[in-house]
Amino acid sequence: MPEPLVDHIIAVHDPARPLARAVGSVLNYTRSAVRVSVVCHNTDPGAITRNLGELVHDERMRLLTIEDGIPSPAGPFNAGLEAATAKFTSIMGSDDELQPGAIDSWLALQRRAEADVVIPRLAHARGTPVATPPTRPFRTQSLDGLRDRLSYRSAPLGLVSRERFGSLRMMGGLPSGEDVEYATAVWFSGARIAFDRRGPAYLIHDDAEDRVTFATRSIADDLEFMRRLLGGEVVRGLDARQRTALVVKLFRVHLFALVHNRPTVELWSVAERTALALGVQRCIDAAPAALTFLSQADRSLVDAMSNPHVPDRQLLAAAVRRRRFGRPSTLIPRTFGRLLAREAPLRMMAASMLVRVGR
Repeated sequence: MPEPLVDHIIAVHDPARPLARAVGSVLNYTRSAVRVSVVCHNTDPGAITRNLGELVHDERMRLLTIEDGIPSPAGPFNAGLEAATAKFTSIMGSDDELQPGAIDSWLALQRRAEADVVIPRLAHARGTPVATPPTRPFRTQSLDGLRDRLSYRSAPLGLVSRERFGSLRMMGGLPSGEDVEYATAVWFSGARIAFDRRGPAYLIHDDAEDRVTFATRSIADDLEFMRRLLGGEVVRGLDARQRTALVVKLFRVHLFALVHNRPTVELWSVAERTALALGVQRCIDAAPAALTFLSQADRSLVDAMSNPHVPDRQLLAAAVRRRRFGRPSTLIPRTFGRLLAREAPLRMMAASMLVRVGR
Protein backbone atom coordinates (compact mmCIF):
# COMPACT_ATOMS: atom_id res chain seq x y z
CA MET A 1 0.00 0.00 0.00
CA PRO A 2 1.15 3.63 -0.49
CA GLU A 3 2.44 5.54 2.50
CA PRO A 4 -0.67 6.56 4.43
CA LEU A 5 -1.70 10.14 5.03
CA VAL A 6 -3.44 9.09 8.24
CA ASP A 7 -2.55 6.47 10.83
CA HIS A 8 -5.91 5.71 12.46
CA ILE A 9 -5.40 4.01 15.82
CA ILE A 10 -8.06 1.85 17.49
CA ALA A 11 -7.34 0.36 20.91
CA VAL A 12 -9.18 -2.81 21.93
CA HIS A 13 -8.96 -4.83 25.13
CA ASP A 14 -11.85 -7.26 24.67
CA PRO A 15 -12.58 -9.56 21.69
CA ALA A 16 -16.31 -9.07 22.32
CA ARG A 17 -16.10 -5.43 21.28
CA PRO A 18 -17.90 -4.50 18.02
CA LEU A 19 -14.50 -3.91 16.45
CA ALA A 20 -15.51 -4.79 12.90
CA ARG A 21 -18.01 -1.93 13.02
CA ALA A 22 -15.29 0.54 13.96
CA VAL A 23 -12.72 -0.70 11.46
CA GLY A 24 -15.26 -1.11 8.65
CA SER A 25 -16.48 2.45 9.10
CA VAL A 26 -12.97 3.58 8.15
CA LEU A 27 -11.81 1.06 5.54
CA ASN A 28 -15.11 0.78 3.68
CA TYR A 29 -15.80 4.49 3.38
CA THR A 30 -12.44 6.26 3.06
CA ARG A 31 -10.89 7.08 -0.31
CA SER A 32 -7.77 8.77 1.03
CA ALA A 33 -4.64 6.84 1.98
CA VAL A 34 -5.36 5.60 5.48
CA ARG A 35 -3.92 2.83 7.63
CA VAL A 36 -5.89 1.38 10.51
CA SER A 37 -3.78 0.14 13.41
CA VAL A 38 -5.78 -2.09 15.76
CA VAL A 39 -3.84 -2.32 19.01
CA CYS A 40 -4.67 -5.50 20.92
CA HIS A 41 -4.27 -4.64 24.59
CA ASN A 42 -3.82 -7.47 27.09
CA THR A 43 -5.94 -9.73 24.92
CA ASP A 44 -5.54 -12.57 22.43
CA PRO A 45 -4.75 -11.21 18.93
CA GLY A 46 -6.23 -14.37 17.45
CA ALA A 47 -9.63 -13.59 18.92
CA ILE A 48 -9.38 -10.04 17.60
CA THR A 49 -8.53 -11.39 14.15
CA ARG A 50 -11.62 -13.59 14.20
CA ASN A 51 -13.72 -10.60 15.26
CA LEU A 52 -12.51 -8.62 12.24
CA GLY A 53 -13.41 -11.30 9.70
CA GLU A 54 -12.51 -10.37 6.11
CA LEU A 55 -11.39 -6.90 7.16
CA VAL A 56 -8.19 -8.36 8.56
CA HIS A 57 -7.02 -9.12 5.00
CA ASP A 58 -7.26 -5.50 3.87
CA GLU A 59 -3.75 -4.23 3.10
CA ARG A 60 -4.62 -1.00 4.92
CA MET A 61 -5.08 -2.92 8.19
CA ARG A 62 -2.45 -3.95 10.72
CA LEU A 63 -2.58 -5.55 14.14
CA LEU A 64 -0.30 -4.38 16.94
CA THR A 65 -0.10 -5.97 20.37
CA ILE A 66 0.78 -4.70 23.82
CA GLU A 67 0.89 -6.70 27.04
CA ASP A 68 1.38 -4.41 30.02
CA GLY A 69 -1.16 -5.75 32.51
CA ILE A 70 -2.44 -2.22 33.09
CA PRO A 71 -6.19 -1.53 32.61
CA SER A 72 -5.63 1.84 30.93
CA PRO A 73 -6.28 2.92 27.33
CA ALA A 74 -3.10 5.01 27.43
CA GLY A 75 -0.86 1.99 26.77
CA PRO A 76 -2.40 0.87 23.47
CA PHE A 77 -2.94 4.40 22.19
CA ASN A 78 0.67 5.27 22.93
CA ALA A 79 1.80 2.08 21.21
CA GLY A 80 -0.17 3.12 18.13
CA LEU A 81 1.31 6.61 18.23
CA GLU A 82 4.82 5.15 18.52
CA ALA A 83 4.24 2.97 15.45
CA ALA A 84 2.76 5.80 13.34
CA THR A 85 4.61 7.09 10.28
CA ALA A 86 1.84 9.04 8.51
CA LYS A 87 1.50 12.81 8.30
CA PHE A 88 -1.48 12.70 10.66
CA THR A 89 -2.58 10.45 13.49
CA SER A 90 -6.14 9.82 14.60
CA ILE A 91 -7.49 7.83 17.56
CA MET A 92 -10.77 6.04 18.06
CA GLY A 93 -12.51 3.87 20.64
CA SER A 94 -13.29 0.31 19.61
CA ASP A 95 -16.99 0.84 20.37
CA ASP A 96 -17.35 3.85 18.10
CA GLU A 97 -17.54 4.46 14.37
CA LEU A 98 -17.21 7.17 11.74
CA GLN A 99 -19.94 8.27 9.40
CA PRO A 100 -19.04 7.55 5.75
CA GLY A 101 -16.39 9.84 4.34
CA ALA A 102 -15.38 11.37 7.66
CA ILE A 103 -11.62 11.11 7.20
CA ASP A 104 -11.85 12.36 3.60
CA SER A 105 -13.82 15.36 4.88
CA TRP A 106 -11.24 16.07 7.60
CA LEU A 107 -8.40 15.95 5.07
CA ALA A 108 -10.22 18.26 2.67
CA LEU A 109 -10.70 20.81 5.45
CA GLN A 110 -7.08 20.38 6.52
CA ARG A 111 -5.91 21.28 3.03
CA ARG A 112 -8.18 24.32 2.78
CA ALA A 113 -7.21 25.63 6.21
CA GLU A 114 -3.58 24.42 6.15
CA ALA A 115 -4.42 23.11 9.61
CA ASP A 116 -2.25 21.20 12.06
CA VAL A 117 -5.34 19.76 13.72
CA VAL A 118 -8.88 19.02 12.49
CA ILE A 119 -11.55 18.19 15.06
CA PRO A 120 -14.69 16.33 13.97
CA ARG A 121 -18.33 16.80 14.71
CA LEU A 122 -19.47 14.40 17.43
CA ALA A 123 -22.83 12.70 17.76
CA HIS A 124 -24.29 9.84 19.75
CA ALA A 125 -25.07 6.81 17.62
CA ARG A 126 -28.78 7.32 18.27
CA GLY A 127 -28.45 10.67 16.48
CA THR A 128 -28.19 13.23 19.27
CA PRO A 129 -25.46 15.81 18.55
CA VAL A 130 -22.73 16.35 21.12
CA ALA A 131 -22.40 20.07 21.72
CA THR A 132 -18.66 20.24 22.28
CA PRO A 133 -16.62 22.24 21.90
CA PRO A 134 -18.92 25.27 22.28
CA THR A 135 -16.97 27.38 19.82
CA ARG A 136 -17.67 30.82 18.44
CA PRO A 137 -20.61 30.61 16.01
CA PHE A 138 -19.87 29.41 12.48
CA ARG A 139 -16.14 29.12 13.23
CA THR A 140 -14.43 26.38 11.17
CA GLN A 141 -10.83 27.65 10.89
CA SER A 142 -8.22 29.32 13.09
CA LEU A 143 -9.81 28.16 16.32
CA ASP A 144 -8.34 29.39 19.57
CA GLY A 145 -8.10 27.31 22.74
CA LEU A 146 -9.47 30.10 24.91
CA ARG A 147 -11.93 31.94 22.67
CA ASP A 148 -13.40 28.71 21.28
CA ARG A 149 -13.51 26.84 24.62
CA LEU A 150 -11.62 23.90 23.17
CA SER A 151 -11.02 22.37 26.61
CA TYR A 152 -14.56 21.01 26.46
CA ARG A 153 -13.34 18.53 23.83
CA SER A 154 -11.41 16.30 26.22
CA ALA A 155 -10.25 13.72 23.67
CA PRO A 156 -7.99 14.64 20.73
CA LEU A 157 -10.25 13.05 18.12
CA GLY A 158 -9.83 13.85 14.43
CA LEU A 159 -6.53 14.64 12.71
CA VAL A 160 -3.40 15.61 14.63
CA SER A 161 -0.19 16.57 12.82
CA ARG A 162 2.57 14.12 13.65
CA GLU A 163 5.20 16.69 12.69
CA ARG A 164 3.80 19.21 15.16
CA PHE A 165 2.65 16.88 17.95
CA GLY A 166 4.39 13.57 17.32
CA SER A 167 6.12 13.61 20.69
CA LEU A 168 2.90 13.90 22.72
CA ARG A 169 1.65 10.83 24.55
CA MET A 170 -1.29 9.91 26.77
CA MET A 171 -0.82 9.83 30.54
CA GLY A 172 0.19 6.29 31.36
CA GLY A 173 -1.43 4.03 33.92
CA LEU A 174 -4.71 5.91 34.31
CA PRO A 175 -8.13 4.23 34.15
CA SER A 176 -9.67 7.44 32.76
CA GLY A 177 -8.69 10.99 31.83
CA GLU A 178 -5.50 9.80 30.14
CA ASP A 179 -6.12 12.02 27.11
CA VAL A 180 -6.92 15.35 28.86
CA GLU A 181 -3.32 16.55 29.17
CA TYR A 182 -2.59 15.56 25.57
CA ALA A 183 -5.64 17.51 24.36
CA THR A 184 -4.83 20.49 26.59
CA ALA A 185 -1.34 20.69 25.10
CA VAL A 186 -2.82 20.71 21.60
CA TRP A 187 -5.62 23.22 22.23
CA PHE A 188 -3.34 25.82 23.82
CA SER A 189 -0.34 25.30 21.55
CA GLY A 190 -1.07 28.10 19.10
CA ALA A 191 -1.40 25.50 16.33
CA ARG A 192 -3.74 25.98 13.38
CA ILE A 193 -6.93 24.18 14.42
CA ALA A 194 -9.98 23.62 12.20
CA PHE A 195 -13.44 22.27 13.08
CA ASP A 196 -15.36 20.13 10.57
CA ARG A 197 -18.60 21.25 12.18
CA ARG A 198 -20.93 20.16 9.36
CA GLY A 199 -19.04 17.14 8.08
CA PRO A 200 -19.63 13.42 8.73
CA ALA A 201 -19.65 12.77 12.45
CA TYR A 202 -17.62 10.66 14.81
CA LEU A 203 -20.33 8.47 16.35
CA ILE A 204 -20.17 7.55 20.03
CA HIS A 205 -21.73 4.22 20.96
CA ASP A 206 -22.61 3.15 24.49
CA ASP A 207 -23.81 -0.37 23.74
CA ALA A 208 -20.85 -2.17 25.32
CA GLU A 209 -21.74 -3.40 28.79
CA ASP A 210 -18.29 -2.79 30.28
CA ARG A 211 -17.17 0.28 28.42
CA VAL A 212 -14.14 1.54 30.33
CA THR A 213 -15.11 5.20 30.07
CA PHE A 214 -18.38 4.56 31.90
CA ALA A 215 -17.03 2.24 34.61
CA THR A 216 -17.52 3.22 38.26
CA ARG A 217 -14.24 3.59 40.13
CA SER A 218 -13.17 5.23 43.35
CA ILE A 219 -13.15 9.02 43.43
CA ALA A 220 -9.38 8.96 44.02
CA ASP A 221 -8.86 6.83 40.89
CA ASP A 222 -11.15 9.03 38.82
CA LEU A 223 -9.29 12.16 39.92
CA GLU A 224 -5.74 10.87 39.58
CA PHE A 225 -5.52 12.35 36.08
CA MET A 226 -6.48 15.75 37.52
CA ARG A 227 -3.83 15.60 40.21
CA ARG A 228 -1.17 14.87 37.60
CA LEU A 229 -2.59 17.34 35.09
CA LEU A 230 -2.72 20.31 37.48
CA GLY A 231 0.77 19.59 38.77
CA GLY A 232 2.25 18.99 35.34
CA GLU A 233 4.31 20.91 32.84
CA VAL A 234 1.47 21.54 30.39
CA VAL A 235 -0.71 23.42 32.88
CA ARG A 236 2.30 25.27 34.28
CA GLY A 237 2.84 26.59 30.76
CA LEU A 238 -0.66 28.11 30.49
CA ASP A 239 -1.35 31.74 31.22
CA ALA A 240 -3.86 32.70 33.92
CA ARG A 241 -6.84 33.01 31.57
CA GLN A 242 -6.14 29.68 29.88
CA ARG A 243 -5.69 27.93 33.21
CA THR A 244 -8.93 29.43 34.51
CA ALA A 245 -10.86 28.28 31.44
CA LEU A 246 -9.46 24.78 31.84
CA VAL A 247 -10.42 24.61 35.52
CA VAL A 248 -13.97 25.85 34.83
CA LYS A 249 -14.26 22.93 32.43
CA LEU A 250 -12.82 20.50 35.00
CA PHE A 251 -15.55 21.54 37.42
CA ARG A 252 -18.41 21.28 34.92
CA VAL A 253 -17.39 18.15 33.05
CA HIS A 254 -15.37 16.06 35.48
CA LEU A 255 -15.99 17.02 39.11
CA PHE A 256 -19.75 17.56 38.85
CA ALA A 257 -20.06 14.30 36.90
CA LEU A 258 -18.56 12.39 39.81
CA VAL A 259 -21.56 13.32 41.95
CA HIS A 260 -24.12 12.94 39.16
CA ASN A 261 -22.86 9.41 38.41
CA ARG A 262 -23.16 8.36 42.07
CA PRO A 263 -26.79 9.31 42.76
CA THR A 264 -27.44 7.26 45.92
CA VAL A 265 -26.07 7.67 49.44
CA GLU A 266 -24.92 4.03 49.43
CA LEU A 267 -22.22 4.97 46.93
CA TRP A 268 -20.65 7.51 49.27
CA SER A 269 -18.27 7.06 52.18
CA VAL A 270 -16.04 9.29 54.27
CA ALA A 271 -13.09 8.32 52.09
CA GLU A 272 -14.97 9.20 48.90
CA ARG A 273 -16.15 12.55 50.27
CA THR A 274 -12.62 13.38 51.42
CA ALA A 275 -11.16 12.53 48.00
CA LEU A 276 -13.85 14.65 46.33
CA ALA A 277 -13.10 17.65 48.56
CA LEU A 278 -9.39 17.30 47.80
CA GLY A 279 -10.08 17.35 44.07
CA VAL A 280 -12.16 20.50 44.45
CA GLN A 281 -9.41 22.19 46.44
CA ARG A 282 -6.77 21.32 43.85
CA CYS A 283 -8.86 23.05 41.19
CA ILE A 284 -9.40 26.13 43.35
CA ASP A 285 -5.70 26.33 44.13
CA ALA A 286 -4.84 26.10 40.42
CA ALA A 287 -7.27 28.84 39.34
CA PRO A 288 -9.26 30.59 42.12
CA ALA A 289 -11.01 32.83 39.59
CA ALA A 290 -12.71 29.80 38.03
CA LEU A 291 -15.35 29.86 40.77
CA THR A 292 -16.54 33.31 39.70
CA PHE A 293 -17.79 31.97 36.34
CA LEU A 294 -19.96 29.23 37.84
CA SER A 295 -23.70 29.57 38.26
CA GLN A 296 -25.36 29.96 41.63
CA ALA A 297 -26.47 26.32 41.50
CA ASP A 298 -22.97 25.20 40.56
CA ARG A 299 -21.47 27.14 43.44
CA SER A 300 -23.91 25.55 45.89
CA LEU A 301 -22.76 22.16 44.65
CA VAL A 302 -19.11 23.19 44.99
CA ASP A 303 -19.80 24.28 48.58
CA ALA A 304 -21.27 20.85 49.36
CA MET A 305 -18.46 19.01 47.58
CA SER A 306 -15.82 21.00 49.45
CA ASN A 307 -17.09 19.99 52.88
CA PRO A 308 -17.13 16.24 53.67
CA HIS A 309 -19.34 16.95 56.68
CA VAL A 310 -22.25 18.14 54.52
CA PRO A 311 -24.79 15.26 54.55
CA ASP A 312 -24.68 13.01 51.50
CA ARG A 313 -28.34 13.66 50.72
CA GLN A 314 -27.69 17.39 50.68
CA LEU A 315 -24.78 16.86 48.29
CA LEU A 316 -26.95 14.77 45.95
CA ALA A 317 -29.79 17.28 46.08
CA ALA A 318 -27.41 20.07 45.07
CA ALA A 319 -26.26 17.95 42.12
CA VAL A 320 -29.87 17.52 40.97
CA ARG A 321 -30.59 21.25 41.26
CA ARG A 322 -27.59 22.30 39.16
CA ARG A 323 -28.91 20.19 36.26
CA ARG A 324 -32.27 22.00 36.10
CA PHE A 325 -30.93 23.96 33.15
CA GLY A 326 -32.69 27.15 32.18
CA ARG A 327 -33.65 28.19 35.70
CA PRO A 328 -32.18 31.49 36.92
CA SER A 329 -29.97 29.70 39.45
CA THR A 330 -28.30 27.74 36.61
CA LEU A 331 -27.85 30.80 34.39
CA ILE A 332 -26.71 33.54 36.74
CA PRO A 333 -23.27 33.40 38.38
CA ARG A 334 -22.99 34.05 42.08
CA THR A 335 -20.44 36.68 41.00
CA PHE A 336 -22.97 38.78 39.05
CA GLY A 337 -20.31 40.78 37.24
CA ARG A 338 -19.45 37.62 35.27
CA LEU A 339 -22.98 37.33 33.83
CA LEU A 340 -21.90 37.93 30.21
CA ALA A 341 -18.41 36.47 30.42
CA ARG A 342 -17.28 33.90 27.86
CA GLU A 343 -17.07 31.09 30.42
CA ALA A 344 -20.29 32.01 32.24
CA PRO A 345 -23.47 29.96 31.69
CA LEU A 346 -25.41 32.28 29.36
CA ARG A 347 -22.81 32.45 26.60
CA MET A 348 -21.76 28.85 27.14
CA MET A 349 -25.31 27.55 26.70
CA ALA A 350 -25.92 29.74 23.66
CA ALA A 351 -22.71 28.51 22.02
CA SER A 352 -23.59 24.89 22.83
CA MET A 353 -27.00 25.25 21.19
CA LEU A 354 -25.43 26.63 18.04
CA VAL A 355 -23.00 23.71 17.84
CA ARG A 356 -25.92 21.31 18.20
CA VAL A 357 -27.61 22.77 15.14
CA GLY A 358 -24.37 22.99 13.13
CA ARG A 359 -23.97 26.74 13.31
